[in-house]
Amino acid sequence: MIDYPRYDRDGWQRWVPSWKLVSGLCVAFFGALVAAAGIGYAWVDVPDVAKTAEAQNNVYYWADGTQMVATGGERNRQIIGLEQIPKEMQNAVISQENKTFYSDSGIDPKGIARAVFNMARGGETQGGSTITQQYVKNAMLEDQSQTISRKVTEIFVSIKVGATVPKNEILEGYLNSAYYGRGAYGIQAAARAYFNKNAKDLDAGECAFLSAMLKGATYYDPAGATSIDPAATPEANKKRALRQMQDTLDKMVEYNHLDQAERAKFTSLPKVQNPRSNTQLSGQIGYLVDLAKSSLIKNDVVTQDQLEQGGYSIYTTFDRKKVEELESAVEKVYKENIDPKKRPDTDTHVQFGGASVDPKTGAIRAIYGGEDATKHFTNNADVTGAQVGSTFKPYVLAAAMKWGVRDPDLGPVQSEAERTVVSPKSLYSGKNKLKIKEYDGSIWHNEKGEEWLQKNDGDESLGEPPNYRIDLREAMQFSSNSAFVQLGMDVGLDKVKEAAIDAGLLKESLAGTTYPSFSIGTSDPSAIRMAGSYATFAASGKQRDPYSVTKVMSKDGPIYTHQDRTKQAFTAKVADNVTDVLKTVVEAGTGTNAQLPGREVAGKTGTTDGNKSAWFVGYTPQLSTAISMFRYPDDETIKNRTFLEMYGTGNQKSIHGASFPSLIWKDYMEDALKGEPVEKFPTPEPIGEIVNDVPVPSPTPTVTETPEASPSPSPSPSQSSSSPSPSPTETCGVFEWQCEEEETGGTGPGGPDTGRPEPGESPTASPTESEEERPGNGNNDNLFGGPNG
Repeated sequence: MIDYPRYDRDGWQRWVPSWKLVSGLCVAFFGALVAAAGIGYAWVDVPDVAKTAEAQNNVYYWADGTQMVATGGERNRQIIGLEQIPKEMQNAVISQENKTFYSDSGIDPKGIARAVFNMARGGETQGGSTITQQYVKNAMLEDQSQTISRKVTEIFVSIKVGATVPKNEILEGYLNSAYYGRGAYGIQAAARAYFNKNAKDLDAGECAFLSAMLKGATYYDPAGATSIDPAATPEANKKRALRQMQDTLDKMVEYNHLDQAERAKFTSLPKVQNPRSNTQLSGQIGYLVDLAKSSLIKNDVVTQDQLEQGGYSIYTTFDRKKVEELESAVEKVYKENIDPKKRPDTDTHVQFGGASVDPKTGAIRAIYGGEDATKHFTNNADVTGAQVGSTFKPYVLAAAMKWGVRDPDLGPVQSEAERTVVSPKSLYSGKNKLKIKEYDGSIWHNEKGEEWLQKNDGDESLGEPPNYRIDLREAMQFSSNSAFVQLGMDVGLDKVKEAAIDAGLLKESLAGTTYPSFSIGTSDPSAIRMAGSYATFAASGKQRDPYSVTKVMSKDGPIYTHQDRTKQAFTAKVADNVTDVLKTVVEAGTGTNAQLPGREVAGKTGTTDGNKSAWFVGYTPQLSTAISMFRYPDDETIKNRTFLEMYGTGNQKSIHGASFPSLIWKDYMEDALKGEPVEKFPTPEPIGEIVNDVPVPSPTPTVTETPEASPSPSPSPSQSSSSPSPSPTETCGVFEWQCEEEETGGTGPGGPDTGRPEPGESPTASPTESEEERPGNGNNDNLFGGPNG
């Protein structure tokens, strides 16, 4: 029957099939395809949205295994008829998603070919490009796997739906099954989630807005979703949503679904309500759930869609007792000191953030995200834009101990063998308005040719004139800006940046990395990352990324278990010496408010330019905690929001890390460590050489540092009233640039500001170039807008 090879031919012709054989094979092939298609078509059923509309709960557990909250399935779809869905909503979706909806067959051959090609390359399959295909995809909730078999099934279902189901029924099913964000499946749930109204009452602008949410609420919800993606800020999302909404309205006019006069009424985003209405997520619970969810999504454990469908058991690292104690510590300070009614000009918009991390594991034990997750959307334990000030100085010291300062006689790029590792006894100038120099002794200039004069807290110099020498331990103890800015220049700002990243800060949180003030905290890491990076020092240099989820279970069993990924960021010698220096800060420096009776504590205060944020970050061997404080309007209706000064806040002259943040830290840590055994830090091995150890004659009395203001009615921060003892010097040696001549004239020109935009500003905002006059004394400003101790 099959004449191949052909018996009556010779040579090459014997192997050329006849036209009968070719035709037969083609007929058989296409016949098989038709048969397979027929079988596939008969095999699949038209989906019933009503049967797949249920969303299951995700159950979150505390670290001890007890249930925290069950959430995710509380807002199921409420299916409504097409007659209850505004015509504007129907037309908005058709205009934006599938303008030929009423005339096409329901499938997009190009989209299908694109999906098949993508799968063949090993990539993810793409969603359907017609409303019919999207409806089918939404309806197949029980199987959202990205596999070829599932995609083939989806194609057959789409063909059958397009051939057998009326268009209006398909549109109704799509609008009732689509995900609009905020846990809302279907147009009725979406109308309630965003506008607290029924779908039938939506106007054209609101309909166009909701159609934009179908593009992916993570990047279009005006509330933002920075916990999932730092790029999804409220400001960025609003711009994207407005642009998409306007485009949809324009297309509705173009396709004769909306007249121009009506369209002209909707030029701005409609007002949307708080994204959280579930009382189960009130207090700190909503922040904890968001943190765990974002961790799973960022680490590709599950997708956001899969989480919204629910059915997962999520075991977290959060310690219920510590979460409650941290919240209580913040509330205590707020209630006793902050009074917006009595002092509306200084005490409004005061916010706190906090995070606590276990140095031995990296587990996040507690966070304070804000007043209430159902009232305040932003998680203040995460990135807020608040700069960290002098809490950044330990990374400068770590860099100096890890890589060392550069030889002034060699080029800027030097090997470790050419560098000099510094000892905490190394001497640097604590002079106020110190002229900052390059590592080789030349004067540093910015891009405008301007010099950098570094100011200290309260315009006070530390150490004895004329050179004002203090060692690095004392410089950290009393938070000398000038000493650490110059040290950063000597080490190299690239190495300071590397040390901060090695400790655990994220690269994208670092700002102003080419300016001297980088060393004193122009960056804005989160409280979680600050606690985690200080935990690296507490763990003798072992770095572990902070994590919030230990295990995830689905109905099929475990799908994720946390794996320890410890890195040795610093040698134990480096890390333990940093800890030893930071102990001095708490024992007899700016951080004495954080002393814990009977326990060793290491930590650092931080205050920033303009008194716009204050921090205390500290640790014991068992727990590392960061507390931030700032003023930032929580009202989204306020245009061009920015951080506000804290002069006078809490009835204090100014706010420092030594005041409210350290009091919260102490109150919380006392409770959090109650019952825990007392542990001591390792005794550090001697490290490095004493840089600039050149004696000078005739010591003169030192200048005392102005004590920092303390909150009332709490005890005053115990800040030493005497300056650190000077080390005698005689002349300047090879580090001649450390001998600073007396300044003449004024303070010099201003320079770059923080280099970091505040929330609501463009990331390309130009730095300020002038010094700002600040009220009062005791603030720790510098001439170039950098943060302070």
